[in-house]
Amino acid sequence: MPGHFEPLPGGGAAVALDDVEISIIRSLAVQLLELVGPGPGEDAPDDPLAELFAEGPSEPPADPVLRRLFPDAYTDPDGPPARPQDAEEQRAYSAEFRRYTENDLRAGKRENALAVVRSLDALTPAADGGAVLTLSGEESRQWLSSLNDLRLAIGSRLEITDEDDTDLLYRLPDEDPRKPMVMAYLWLGGLQETLVSTLMS
Repeated sequence: MPGHFEPLPGGGAAVALDDVEISIIRSLAVQLLELVGPGPGEDAPDDPLAELFAEGPSEPPADPVLRRLFPDAYTDPDGPPARPQDAEEQRAYSAEFRRYTENDLRAGKRENALAVVRSLDALTPAADGGAVLTLSGEESRQWLSSLNDLRLAIGSRLEITDEDDTDLLYRLPDEDPRKPMVMAYLWLGGLQETLVSTLMS
């Protein structure tokens, strides 16, 4: 179990984490919460129906990490360049889609990251340090989504765009200032992979 998720009888997953690993995941999840933001709740009207139909932003976020977490719905960065009139139409469709979906997407990412923080805060430390994290099926899915968001965020900061970039990261010298972030990215990828396998078993 150390370092990777294993299935639990009846569903869910478990993983043994040491104190440093717990601290790293919790810190990253809190940073993700800060990045995604508190949501519209602070300024929302008292009418819950009005809050339900509140419109979100129509423009992509300025921060490249948030652009990765909330990409445009109608553009294909790997596809051929669109004709000017098609590009304008894509931007209009993307703006409309973002206006009506981004608030919900942000709320989902916040809830998943909060689930990570809460489950870590609820751990009972083992006598020799660390703890065994046990997750229900629903908690496992929230963790999986949040691990994916964390890797997207770190990958964006590291400017990873394809598998070749990941291969280069393995060869970074230890003195490279990106090395700790790279190690976190690769480690989270391992956790994510074992959690996927657990949920599919």
